[in-house]
Amino acid sequence: MRVVSLVPSLTEAVAASAPGVLVGATDWCSHPADLDVVRIGGTKNPKTERIVRLAPDLVLANEEENREPDLAALREAGLEVLVTEVRDVPGAFRELERVVTACGAPARPRWLDEAEAAWSRLPVHRARTTAVVPVWRRPWMVLGRDTFAGDVLARLGVDNVYAAHPESYPRIPLQELWDAAPDLVVLPDEPYRFTADDGPEAFAGTPCALVSGRHLTWYGPSLTEAPDIIGAALRAARR
Repeated sequence: MRVVSLVPSLTEAVAASAPGVLVGATDWCSHPADLDVVRIGGTKNPKTERIVRLAPDLVLANEEENREPDLAALREAGLEVLVTEVRDVPGAFRELERVVTACGAPARPRWLDEAEAAWSRLPVHRARTTAVVPVWRRPWMVLGRDTFAGDVLARLGVDNVYAAHPESYPRIPLQELWDAAPDLVVLPDEPYRFTADDGPEAFAGTPCALVSGRHLTWYGPSLTEAPDIIGAALRAARR
């Protein structure tokens, strides 16, 4: 089995579940750190000719992270493309099981059982917190409707102010983010790398939680520890 992954989350999941099947991954596929495969460009600009030359049995993609013209080009070259759709935590578990099975995993991976268990034992958060969740600046972009990260936060007691917005990642002027008066601002370190010195200063007076983008937005082995890691960052910001 030869697999090319166009999604960092899925790269990590396959590497942990079916070692040796990956032959190509994007430049952004940073986990596992010792992954030794051909790099085929970015998620939005993969080098399709390089992928075709690798002659994979399967290409893994995501309907949000990858562009349809690139996937169409791969299909036209005769490659099989499995496209995932992940908008919430339960959907992530379903799609992950589908992916690792398609990649020839010999059994359901232990990390997937552990991740489902971690999310199933979360307490009910009766006291809710509202938040805006920027994912970019210049211009400011935030989480909107139907996002995996938004569902992650909701399960941890944080309600996205823009969850009902018509777009998944709307551009919102900074003044409007201020006017929304959230209890909290959640700043992940990807896709934009917010840091203690780059982001919180724009929301002076509002608590800011600096969180791991991998644990907030990736669906894979990181899901096993995401509730604890993201939860700790949220609690620290609210003290």
